[in-house]
Amino acid sequence: MTTHVEGRQYDVIFAGGGTAACVAAGRLAAADSSLSILLVEGGKNNYNDPTVVNPAMYLVHLAPGSQTALFYEANPEEALNGRKAIVPSGGILGGGSSINFMMYTRAQGVDFDDWETEGWAAKDLLPLMKRSLHGHEGPVHVSNGTYFQEEAAQDVLNASIATGHEVTADAQDLHKDIRGLKGVGVFSRQDAAHAYIHPLMQSGDYPNLHLLLNSKVNRVTFDENNRANGIEYVPTPSSQPVGGVNSTGPFQVTARRMVVVSAGALGTPSILERSGVGSKEVLEKLNIPVLSDLPDVGEHYQDHHLVLYPYKTSLKPSESLDGLLSGRKDFGEAIQNQDPMLGWNGIDVCSKIRPTDKEIEAMGPNFKEHWNRDFRDRPTRPVMLTGVVQSFLGDHKVLPQREDGEPQQYCTMGAYTAYPYSRGDIHITSKDVTTPASFNTGFFKAEADVQKQIWAYKKQREIYRRTYAYSGELDFGHPKFPVGSKAALQDGPVAKFSSQEDRNNLPEIEYSAEDDEAIEKHVRDNVNTTWHSLGTCRMAPRDKGGVVDANLNVYGVTGLKLCDLSICPGNVGANTNNTALLVGEKAADILAKDLGLGEIGQSLRRMDSADPRSEKV
Repeated sequence: MTTHVEGRQYDVIFAGGGTAACVAAGRLAAADSSLSILLVEGGKNNYNDPTVVNPAMYLVHLAPGSQTALFYEANPEEALNGRKAIVPSGGILGGGSSINFMMYTRAQGVDFDDWETEGWAAKDLLPLMKRSLHGHEGPVHVSNGTYFQEEAAQDVLNASIATGHEVTADAQDLHKDIRGLKGVGVFSRQDAAHAYIHPLMQSGDYPNLHLLLNSKVNRVTFDENNRANGIEYVPTPSSQPVGGVNSTGPFQVTARRMVVVSAGALGTPSILERSGVGSKEVLEKLNIPVLSDLPDVGEHYQDHHLVLYPYKTSLKPSESLDGLLSGRKDFGEAIQNQDPMLGWNGIDVCSKIRPTDKEIEAMGPNFKEHWNRDFRDRPTRPVMLTGVVQSFLGDHKVLPQREDGEPQQYCTMGAYTAYPYSRGDIHITSKDVTTPASFNTGFFKAEADVQKQIWAYKKQREIYRRTYAYSGELDFGHPKFPVGSKAALQDGPVAKFSSQEDRNNLPEIEYSAEDDEAIEKHVRDNVNTTWHSLGTCRMAPRDKGGVVDANLNVYGVTGLKLCDLSICPGNVGANTNNTALLVGEKAADILAKDLGLGEIGQSLRRMDSADPRSEKV
């Protein structure tokens, strides 16, 4: 591995080592071995980290005290009943691709078309989606992993059919209409660093690619002509947004040709603002000289609003990750024994879902207005996304014990909003890199987003109670319904199904207005991030609130580009890692052209041949 040496200069510096940055940096390094590249990451290296390369262990990164996730604490928000939401993002090389659920799902084609940006339409981007995948021309291995529980997955799908939804088999088709529920299997994928960075560095043939780890980028530096010419950083023992740094520093590194800020939707706005790029009003309060007045830096924050619902089940230990995540199954022994369950993320079913006509009417006139405008005539757009996780996603010490002393297996249904109307913002409050930014998630600022979650609660519950595995709700993860409510939680199976017809004929739960109030309180108290932050430095015309143009150039300065999900002008109806890979691939093409490297595709065979896995697949 080639690490940074003080005083060394580089052609290109990436300020942030997340998913998109790893893709673009790896592509450029493979395209031209004379091009020196520095990838700066606030966290540690992820190379062969067992908690990264084994998908089953992703939750350890999100536990309190984790040093591999960045925990952004938001301000108290009225729409969340005064709560301070916590939004984690990647705090390790590879960013979110190293620490999250390892899901690979494509956005809808209309999502990219809606960006209305030349070169970024679905027809332009589909070849790049294929280019990233091993089996086409790319390094990212996407599969069902080493473990797949088909019977449990089919149980959920049959239960979905019983609620009146048509199941569409291909969740990756960009243009398939959703006539109910789209999606069957969930593909697992690798982190971006192991796909794009480590094969090159481990081969020893790419000394042009350098890493600077455990270092927070404070700001971009500029010359007298407002051209980016480097970065300023501070070494730190912690990757957290808040916390002390080493007494040494700050240090500067020179970029001869280009700086690319790639610190994510929550990190990139702060770097820009400390560099003098952002809202004049924000910068002048902090006595930061304004190089480019861009009022929308840090605005328009979006996420997919997520609520998780746990269920008691009759799943066997082999059908759940509860053994590993509770500690009943020893992680070290599992690694030593090469247990195939380690290659499983516990998610064999996800879906993109739209309400039925009856459900649309029940959601009220406020939602129907949005439906008519944004969904009715756009049949490829899902209203909600769901995921079925074969485990309890939390501290297993708080779980009740069964009377027979046997361990209970759990399942968690996740419901997250595909296209939220709510928006938030993030802005610095100090020049100091260790001072937290002022962050408002904006979750549930729009009433229609609340209505979607109330519908999603009812829908996911109707689905899971029709599974053979269902053994009742885990009460503290569900709304507290009034005494005597027909929606009261169940303890034990709701019925014994002997056929699909039995599932179809199960009466639906009746919810009163008071029940709906209980659901609303629950979702406001519990809605959280899906780790899908985007949109804070949008790619759009400057006069329409843009921060970067179609070639990722930051307006008002030169030599500075962005490469992460902050540039997305709109949301996507899918988990966002695939979109982050796509942004990296597109950025690689753009950067290569600007650097005079020609077509990036010429580097693909060199990258793949450097991957030691290529001979095994």
